[in-house]
Amino acid sequence: MYIFPAIDLYDAKAVRLLKGDYEKMTVYSDNPLEIVRDFEKNGMTHMHMVDLEGARSGESRNYHVIAGIREKTELFIQLGGGIRSMEQAEKYLSIGVNRVILGTAAVEDEGFLAELLGKHREKIAVGVDVMDGVVRTHGWKKSTGLRVQDFCEKLNALNIRTVIATDISRDGAMRGTNIALYEDLKNF
Repeated sequence: MYIFPAIDLYDAKAVRLLKGDYEKMTVYSDNPLEIVRDFEKNGMTHMHMVDLEGARSGESRNYHVIAGIREKTELFIQLGGGIRSMEQAEKYLSIGVNRVILGTAAVEDEGFLAELLGKHREKIAVGVDVMDGVVRTHGWKKSTGLRVQDFCEKLNALNIRTVIATDISRDGAMRGTNIALYEDLKNF
């Protein structure tokens, strides 16, 4: 089993949103590398990172922070947030990010998802961000109207090996895990 501690990045800082609300952001550190090194020092081998600015806008504003972390740690890093083109995905993979996570792009551009899977299948995951049973995109700001079960059926047909599901209503709220959602999704 792998445990993936998570760091969300915003303005080169480690932060946490409450239920996906950018107005309810807690800054945990001005030095995300220090947090990652602490995880590594305490035996963690894997890391989950999200560029929140990228997720919302599609622009990789925290690239320099991510590249610095990749350069200075040995952790397996999976990264999401704004990866919406082959150029962005390959830029991160070329610096040694081990897995990129598509969210908005996986919903909006199935052709891009299929192309990326064709080139880098083992290094691709899909983020399924859910609010009230509906998939959301653009940093959790836009409802797609797509039921999570329907979207996961499409992912299954594409033979997606890794899905990272988040119940937005629980994220950062310290209310525990939505076991019912994950029980439902494990059947796909």
